[in-house]
Amino acid sequence: MVSWVATSRSNAETATPLSVSTDTGRTHVSRSRVKLRARDRAQLVAFAIRSGWWL
Repeated sequence: MVSWVATSRSNAETATPLSVSTDTGRTHVSRSRVKLRARDRAQLVAFAIRSGWWL
């Protein structure tokens, strides 16, 4: 999910190709933020880029 967020996709754009609802996509992004201790979506994107997950 983090790699999808790093491509600047909205929750709906992230959820659709994964065949999950927008609410489920939002939940996954939120839980990823908590697990990675990112304070916001931008920090989550920065983490993905530093980790090479956005390729």
